[in-house]
Amino acid sequence: MSFDRIERISGEVMRELSGILREIKDPRMKGMVSILAVKVAKDLSHAKVILSVMGTEEDKKSTLSALKSASGFIRRELSGRVDLRITPQLSFEISDSIEHEIHISKIIENALKGSEGKNE
Repeated sequence: MSFDRIERISGEVMRELSGILREIKDPRMKGMVSILAVKVAKDLSHAKVILSVMGTEEDKKSTLSALKSASGFIRRELSGRVDLRITPQLSFEISDSIEHEIHISKIIENALKGSEGKNE
């Protein structure tokens, strides 16, 4: 299987999962959930979904718990939307990369404000 095909499948799975996650009405899903990446295995048996959840640590844990318990539903919905012979088993992982980027941006912004005050 070519690398391009896996990339296309990953992109399609990512698009469809975004729509499916918007439809989930679980009260444990708190905060804003964004899919950062989907990594589909070469044999299409497994897909790792990397998410970003804006909120507290408790929000992240409850959202991950909700997604794990709804993984069967999500996989069934995905099988109806993506035309694949094998629908991958989904695993969810939360990444703090966006929050880390926001933190770094604030540090840079504060440093620039401090250097502007010294130049005047």
